[in-house]
Amino acid sequence: MKASDLFVKALEAEGVEYLFAIPGEENLDLLESLRHSQIRLIVTRHEQGAGFMAATYGRLTGKAGVCLATLGPGATNLVTAAAYAQLAAMPMVMITGQKPIKSSKQGQFQIIDVVDMMRPLTKFTRQIVSGDSIPSRIREAFRLAQEERPGATHLELPEDIAREDSNMSVLHPSMARRPTAEDKAVHAAAEAIRHARRPLLLVGAGANRKLTCKMLRQFIDKLGIPVVTTQMGKGVIDETDPHFIGNTALSDGDFVHRAIHAADLIINLGHDVVEKPPFFMRPGGPKVVHINFNSAQVDPVYFPQIEVVGDIANSLWQLKESLDVQSHWDFSDFQRIRDALITHIAEDADSDSFPIKPQRLVRDVRRVMPENGIIALDNGMYKIWFARNYPAYLPNTVLLDNALASMGAGLPSAMAARLVYPDRPVMAICGDGGFMMNSQELETAVRLKLDLVVLILRDDGYGMIKWKQAQMKFDDYGLDFGNPDFVAYARAYGAHGHRVNRTDELVPLIEQSIAAGGVHVIDVPVDYRDNDRILNNEIRERSQAL
Repeated sequence: MKASDLFVKALEAEGVEYLFAIPGEENLDLLESLRHSQIRLIVTRHEQGAGFMAATYGRLTGKAGVCLATLGPGATNLVTAAAYAQLAAMPMVMITGQKPIKSSKQGQFQIIDVVDMMRPLTKFTRQIVSGDSIPSRIREAFRLAQEERPGATHLELPEDIAREDSNMSVLHPSMARRPTAEDKAVHAAAEAIRHARRPLLLVGAGANRKLTCKMLRQFIDKLGIPVVTTQMGKGVIDETDPHFIGNTALSDGDFVHRAIHAADLIINLGHDVVEKPPFFMRPGGPKVVHINFNSAQVDPVYFPQIEVVGDIANSLWQLKESLDVQSHWDFSDFQRIRDALITHIAEDADSDSFPIKPQRLVRDVRRVMPENGIIALDNGMYKIWFARNYPAYLPNTVLLDNALASMGAGLPSAMAARLVYPDRPVMAICGDGGFMMNSQELETAVRLKLDLVVLILRDDGYGMIKWKQAQMKFDDYGLDFGNPDFVAYARAYGAHGHRVNRTDELVPLIEQSIAAGGVHVIDVPVDYRDNDRILNNEIRERSQAL
């Protein structure tokens, strides 16, 4: 068959549902083959949006999301999305076109070495040089994208190769099981936990990828060990659970860090080095048990004494079966810290001042969104407030990026979440800076007839950097900008535009938008003036007093 037809059949064999794309002329044979496929082509308005959507699809399903671009500028526009998926361990396969490689007569027009460009950003990158190699190349790209640690892979399909004939058949995915941890390692970890006085669970991104929540729930229910999560571990445990202390939204100094310092043993579950370290190991400090799919990457501040390497859920099950509650365990300090954090989070959550305060904003969004509702956060000051103050009830209901931390990902990520979960309310939460980086995808959302609410938190500046500027005692300089009329902007795309003029308008406006369906953009002026006072000075003073 024609090589492009074989390529599409290989994608179908991998279970591909969507292909997020901006095709170019070098992709036209592949595009024609897709026309006869059950794979749904989602044409976006920027390659970066296509990449963010593919990566988020991978994050939510565990199956590699797929995006397509042409050569040259189309391929370079995928670079940020490649880094986004690779750093955050989201399975994604990128496909780019290329000029003919056997008889090209166009010189170097638009040609760069895309394979070499993608090499440091991916787990696997290859140019396909023969139609007969398509099945094995695609199988390998998907296998590597999806196995632990997941990430981005890339295939380049030149247009003359796409037109070749091939007699090869597709390769279907093989059945694979992740290895389990060695008994001796599990025994050593169980002994350390048994003899600790103040053991503490710390759940990171790796534990969120494979949905270990069921086994974690059983482990906590049986043993009662308190738990803290990183930002990308958020939602693995129901955060209304009395054993949940808090989220490490800040780098240091928050109440949860007092809990970490109080522990004499940290059970570090799913640790991922891309996240800011929630604690630094030091000689004479708490012992650390590393439980993960892979062994620890040792550095000057992370050198665990015990490593349990294998399937995380199975390791938890083995530990649960090996342990019982110990009478000498003392969790009183953790409970006191949890109570203090809950009290602090509740402050100003009822404030009617306008522009809206972050504490009230977070509370109101949580009040409106159901348990299984999904919020997709772009990157900005509000990400800290939501990570810290917004209780997640289920895994992957708070989509945030604490790896590449790229602006512009919030809206495309929310769109992908809505495609994966068409029956669940989805909300994109973006700063005005991040929203404008991929705001053109509003047209894509409207064209796809998605039901989606987009909150634009407007402070007319790059708020996160302004906060850091204030921390360093620099003058306020160079970080302010103007904005369009977001209501008119939304309506120009065929979406519904709204503006909040009083704090008490937000909840009914979100409720009405969800009920009405369609794409709704809500302009919400936000007041970040208390960031430095609350997130730096006040938290440190109160937590250190515990």
